[in-house]
Amino acid sequence: MKPFDKCPVCGGELVEKEVEKLLRGGIHTAVFKVHADVCLHCGERLYSIETVRRFNQIRQKLERQEVAEFQPLGQSFQVRASTE
Repeated sequence: MKPFDKCPVCGGELVEKEVEKLLRGGIHTAVFKVHADVCLHCGERLYSIETVRRFNQIRQKLERQEVAEFQPLGQSFQVRASTE
């Protein structure tokens, strides 16, 4: 049984979907695909407690720069605003 039958934010219908979650820790960012209950009306995502615990573990590894087990996806760049 799900903890919520309807979205706790707007009361909309929830459906299970695979979603991507961006996790940041220190200077690193990771993309993590997980299942979540997603509201069809407002888009709110509800994650299981196990998934939230996994998010926290990944963030801690990113902060400690323990990224050897993660697959690189490329590089990120910061662009400065133009002075024009």
